[in-house]
Amino acid sequence: MNRTISDPDVRLSNRPVYAMLVQFPAVCFVATLVTDIAYWRTQLFLWETFSIWLLTAGCVLAGLAGIVGLIGFVRDRRLRMAPMAWPHALASLLALVLSIANAFVHSRDGYVAVVPDGLTLSCIVVLVMLVVTWMGWPPAARSALLGAAS
Repeated sequence: MNRTISDPDVRLSNRPVYAMLVQFPAVCFVATLVTDIAYWRTQLFLWETFSIWLLTAGCVLAGLAGIVGLIGFVRDRRLRMAPMAWPHALASLLALVLSIANAFVHSRDGYVAVVPDGLTLSCIVVLVMLVVTWMGWPPAARSALLGAAS
């Protein structure tokens, strides 16, 4: 079987585990941004509660995805030599660290738990995740996207 650089080493039933796991924290962190905006606009504590639960779940799942990704990264030399591998790994780690810091910000009481610091961190995490996603695309897809934007 021909393997390409983008094929992860850790698999479950012929499916890459990292690719399956990394979607869940991404959804949690985007949903955190949505619930932060909802709290900012309505000031209902329900949204703050949703945000902290989403952040917690996202951090746990991102840690799990990071461990699986690290195993694949360490085991496959070709993956480590890919041009975007290190920036992708470091940007993913940055998103996780910012989300952990955001969880601590959200643990404060009252309005200041979300506005403005928590909301700002949620926005930054989503932007970092967009960059990480773009870095994870194959080079042909990135250049096609950049070509379409021109």
